[in-house]
Amino acid sequence: MTHFVWFLFLLLSSATACDRCVHQSKATFVSSVEALSSGACGYGSLALSFGGGFLAGSGSPLYKNGAGCGACFQIRCKNPNLCRGTGTKVTLTDRNYDNRTDFVLSSKAFMAMANKGKAQDILKAGIVDVEYKRIPCEYKNQNLAVRVEESSQKPYYLQIKLLYQGGQTEISAIDVAQVGSSSWISMSRNYGAVWDTSRFLDGALQIRFRVISGYSSKWIWAKYVLPADWKTGVVYDSGVQITDVAQETCSPCDYGSW
Repeated sequence: MTHFVWFLFLLLSSATACDRCVHQSKATFVSSVEALSSGACGYGSLALSFGGGFLAGSGSPLYKNGAGCGACFQIRCKNPNLCRGTGTKVTLTDRNYDNRTDFVLSSKAFMAMANKGKAQDILKAGIVDVEYKRIPCEYKNQNLAVRVEESSQKPYYLQIKLLYQGGQTEISAIDVAQVGSSSWISMSRNYGAVWDTSRFLDGALQIRFRVISGYSSKWIWAKYVLPADWKTGVVYDSGVQITDVAQETCSPCDYGSW
C-alpha cells in the first residue's frame, strides 16, 4: 500500500509540474526591462535581444535552480474585457521573488496581453489573473552561443554563459575537452545560465551539452566552439541548434486547446 501511495504521489507531482500543461496564476510587471536582464540568470544586457524584450521573471518551480533560464512561455490574461485571447510570448531571464505572482513581466510584454486600446488599463490593474504554458523557443537564424565570462583566466579557470537556447528542454550537463581529445571535463552550473570549471584547459575547445529529448536524454556535440586564443567578453557560435522537446509523463491536461 505504501508503494502504491508513493507511486501515486509521483504521478500527480509529474502531472502538476508538466511544462506543456496550461497553468493558472497571476502576473504583474516591472517598468524597466533592465530589471529582468541583470538578475539570477546572468544574461545582463544580452537578455534584451531575446524575443524583442518580451522578458519575464518567475519563481522556483519554473526557475528550476537556473535550469529554467531561457525557457519560453505563452501567457495570457483571463479578463476578456481587458485582454486578447492569444496573449504573448515571453522568455524567462530572471527569478521572481514576489510570492503574489508566478510571473513578473517586462511592461512591454504585460501590455502586449491587452486588447487594442487597453494597454494603459492593464498597467493600471497592476496584477492580473493569467494562464500560461511552456512553448519551444525558436531562434531560426541563431545557433546556441557561448559567451566567455570576464572571470575566466586561461588556463586555470573557464566560465561561460549560454545564449539562444532553443527547444523546450533544459541543459542538464556540459562537458568540455580539447578539440580532438576524448578526455572530457565536466562543468558545473555556477548560477542561472552560467557554467564553469577550474580544471586545466588549453588549446581549442569542443563542448557537448546533455539535454532531455523525448523521454530520454542525449548529448549534442559542438565540435569546435572556442579557439585556442579565446578571449573573455566574446560570444562564440557553437555551430549547433537545440530544438529538442522534453516529453514528461503528463495527464491529459496538455490535450486541450489554448
